[in-house]
Amino acid sequence: MAMTRNRKARMSPTDKTGNLEQAVRAALATVEDPEIHKPITELGMVKSVSVTDGVAHVGVYLTVAGCPMRDAITKRVTEAVSRIAGITDVRVELDVMSDEQRAELRRSLRGDSADPVIPFAQPGSLTRVFCVASGKGGVGKSSVTVNLAAAMAARGLSVGVVDADIYGHSIPRMLGCTDRPTKVDNMIMPPQAHGVKLISIGMFTAGNDAVVWRGPMLHRALQQFLSDVYWGDLDVLLLDLPPGTGDIAISTAQLIPNAELLVVTTPQTAAAEVAERAGSIALQTRQRLAGVIENMSWMELPDGTRMEVFGAGGGQMVADSLTRALGAPVPLLGQVPLEPKLRECGDVGNPVVLAAPESASAAALKKIADGLATKSRGLAGMSLSLTPVRK
Repeated sequence: MAMTRNRKARMSPTDKTGNLEQAVRAALATVEDPEIHKPITELGMVKSVSVTDGVAHVGVYLTVAGCPMRDAITKRVTEAVSRIAGITDVRVELDVMSDEQRAELRRSLRGDSADPVIPFAQPGSLTRVFCVASGKGGVGKSSVTVNLAAAMAARGLSVGVVDADIYGHSIPRMLGCTDRPTKVDNMIMPPQAHGVKLISIGMFTAGNDAVVWRGPMLHRALQQFLSDVYWGDLDVLLLDLPPGTGDIAISTAQLIPNAELLVVTTPQTAAAEVAERAGSIALQTRQRLAGVIENMSWMELPDGTRMEVFGAGGGQMVADSLTRALGAPVPLLGQVPLEPKLRECGDVGNPVVLAAPESASAAALKKIADGLATKSRGLAGMSLSLTPVRK
């Protein structure tokens, strides 16, 4: 009887190399671009892959020369490929996309439309847009904006902030962002801080130069922030509006008619009366009023008592007045105490909801953010990746 032997198949060096290269490409499919948040394999950023004696050579295209994310991309690629069994070293070689490649990338992200489109104004948009408004300056509108954004991002939401206060821009400082936007073809890639994407005219001016523009230029700047910036799939977009009911407030209503207003006031009667005007613009623009936020409500003293520095009741007065004017309930969303920590954290670019979450002001702001964030975006227009069953 003939005897047979079960011999273990041996893999040739060529086969091993081929398998390792496939493993490297599979690992690269898990690496997301830090700005676009899509796999670099889908974005056409992988130039080449080869493996020689366990050393992986990965060529990666950067979108632009001097890309601020080059170190982050290199680190992500190195970490992903290093985890593959059989890879002993990873060498990443960076190159830059050609004009044609950048144009193709833009088309893959934004479509073939030559004219800029504001995604948040489209019927199928699932992004909730909040315009943070105030009747006058000095009520802490920007502080409220950055802390709501940071609190929502900490919940895992995808959040963006537009610094629409062109003359009094302050969002980059308050979020601690010193990076500049990157331009890819006709798209602007916004920088990020604390998990929040942001754009501001301050990122395009030298130093602390003043912006001296008339109405049409303000409208065009806001339009570019909304259409030319690649925001990706945002859950929430917050716009920090300038005080009052001027050009930007009107432009916002025209460009994003589905945006909701958040009115910020202090307890002071005079400030509340002015805040009512900012909220009443909803009557003319037919925008929804999401609610009123009272800032600087009181100061908590060491003995536990409260000092109402700016009086009391302003926030509720605005909410009640707007409810009567609009014929629909306008809630007082919360009261934020006057606290040095809130100001100090804003000055160093670390929102108080992150830097001092146990503080009274942080607790109030997180509660407001939770209330706004828990409202579902719904499933309308969302791809559920379901395959119909054929009978």
